[in-house]
Amino acid sequence: MFKHQHPYQPFIKKDTTKLIVGTLPPPRFSTGQLLEKDVDFCYGSYYNSLWLFLDAIHDLNLRFDNSQEAVDQRKAFLINHNIGVCDMVESCQREKIDASDLGMKNIELRNLLGYLTQYPNIDTLLFTGGNSKNGPEYFFRKHLKDYGLKLQLVSNEIPRIHQFYLEQRTIKTVSLTSGSGAANISISKMPLFKQLKNKNTQFNTFDFRVLQYREFF
Repeated sequence: MFKHQHPYQPFIKKDTTKLIVGTLPPPRFSTGQLLEKDVDFCYGSYYNSLWLFLDAIHDLNLRFDNSQEAVDQRKAFLINHNIGVCDMVESCQREKIDASDLGMKNIELRNLLGYLTQYPNIDTLLFTGGNSKNGPEYFFRKHLKDYGLKLQLVSNEIPRIHQFYLEQRTIKTVSLTSGSGAANISISKMPLFKQLKNKNTQFNTFDFRVLQYREFF
């Protein structure tokens, strides 16, 4: 059994207002076996498209390699836009060494509510996926339940928006469409995607995510 430990501490500053919430990076980030185009930082997998979306939205000219400059570029962007990162999973165990959410067992969650209390300027959580089993929203709902709290639906349109109350604060959550390739099938079935594809045959699932993410980043 492989213990998959999250390699990064939460990246949160006192001015952070939005928090990106995922599960945890692929195992190679914990073992130090990075690929050539990986970046040694949150969402650094070249096969996770979050930074590709942000690069397209803000024209950041990001590097995609193992350099310190690539890390510094991403940190600077997050700081300049008051965005932080705090994944839900601190550690888990895996029988198969891969990045599958469903493959996680004996899961130890981070105390995200504790971080929200510590950083009172945070008013929005951006989940990198929906409420599928072992996804970030799924774990956060479980985390809230332990404290007698729950999400309240604000908008059922994708990306779904919820809210909850914490110490007289209203905190919004947004369940973004996952950047994984597996989500492409569900995107292709969405009425909005079909409508945009009919208007422009060159429009693709990457463009769809950029359009969606732009509103929240």
